[in-house]
Amino acid sequence: MYSFSPKLKLYSIILIVVGLVLFGIGFMLNNGLDSAKIETMMTAVHHGSEHQIPTNSAELVGPQDQAAHLEHATHQIHNTPYAALLTASMLFFGISACALFFLSIQHAAHAGWSMIVTRVMEAVASYLPVGGIIMLILTFLNVGGVAHLYHWMDPELTNPDSPHFDVVLYEKSKFLNIPFYVARIFIYVVGTSFFVWKIKNLSKKLDQTKERKDYQKLYNFSVGYIAFFGFASAAWAWDFIMTIDPHWYSTLYIWYSMVSTLSSAVAVIILVAVHLKRKGVLPQFNDNHLHDLAKFLFATSLLWTYLWFDQFMLYWYANIPEEVRYFFDRFAYYKYTFLPMLIINFLLPLLVLVSSSIKRNYKVVTTMAVLVILGHWLDFFNMIMPGTVGPFWTNAYTALLVFGAFFFFVGLFIFVVMTALTKLKLIPTGNPLLHESEIYEYPF
Repeated sequence: MYSFSPKLKLYSIILIVVGLVLFGIGFMLNNGLDSAKIETMMTAVHHGSEHQIPTNSAELVGPQDQAAHLEHATHQIHNTPYAALLTASMLFFGISACALFFLSIQHAAHAGWSMIVTRVMEAVASYLPVGGIIMLILTFLNVGGVAHLYHWMDPELTNPDSPHFDVVLYEKSKFLNIPFYVARIFIYVVGTSFFVWKIKNLSKKLDQTKERKDYQKLYNFSVGYIAFFGFASAAWAWDFIMTIDPHWYSTLYIWYSMVSTLSSAVAVIILVAVHLKRKGVLPQFNDNHLHDLAKFLFATSLLWTYLWFDQFMLYWYANIPEEVRYFFDRFAYYKYTFLPMLIINFLLPLLVLVSSSIKRNYKVVTTMAVLVILGHWLDFFNMIMPGTVGPFWTNAYTALLVFGAFFFFVGLFIFVVMTALTKLKLIPTGNPLLHESEIYEYPF
């Protein structure tokens, strides 16, 4: 059994507290901005001819006078705390969902090599109910009008008699309406929480009974989660992120955002497994298991790059104004984060992890795992902030909010995952494929 060390527990609590303090300071600074200061910031951003065009396609709808632009800028600036929370919360919710997906694939494929890290994946997935509750809270903040991350929620935009009427959103209102939206979020949270509870319970029961029928049930529910995840991960990519820019859409976006969290999930599994081995509680984890996990880290990094480039290339080639708007905003206002993230998420994994021998180096692989997580946090920053905050992000309070939210969720994630590990038997002795994992040796 694993014991959550007081030192690591203290570090996780410190991260939570530091995150709350930084976020609190940033929130007060952001909340203290008055109209005069916001107007000054807006003028500074749009002073050049290069930036005299709207920062969001929705700005083209409704009155285009100074008051309307000031109102829009005010919403963007005061969106910053909630956008920072959404960035970090969506990343870690996605990581835990993908960890359960990765585990379910192992069970469905009857994979033997990965049984040693089964309980690691179960522990990472244990964050799902906590992460789901946070996503629900953010949902109700937006529905209640406290946050304005999703401007399609404004009823004026779908009212034909309103001067703000938006025909695009009106046509999409059968899907983008608040009751159906909230119902979908509940389905995601309840569904993922149910599957992680059921799969963990069946895995634990299998240790006790070692019966074939229990292994069959574990297989069945793993296949069920794969099917659920296939639909839900696509839908929550639309609901949580893509509807920030509801005029824009991409058929690749659901896979792009999912692979970002899948790569991060593999990185987290590596870090937790290596931590347990160094603590001496998972000695069965060896170079061969590390090698295969590093292979998945390498493969998912390249798959993410393929999807990123494919999406970008298709829009660049078509050059349709409504579509390239998404990339223009990021090149114009997020040039310091948008393209540089390719170095972390693509170039470094490609150069470092291509060697088979390097994949067995614990220090190198764990370092790359940390970098991949940071790189995909930056990826979610680029997905969420341009459509919610726009160009108003290069300031001190944004840094405090973004890093504060990230530190808080890292600390909370560590606390939940490690606490879950203390309640799990690290070796799944009832799994019929355990022996294959114990003697597994990569042939090259």
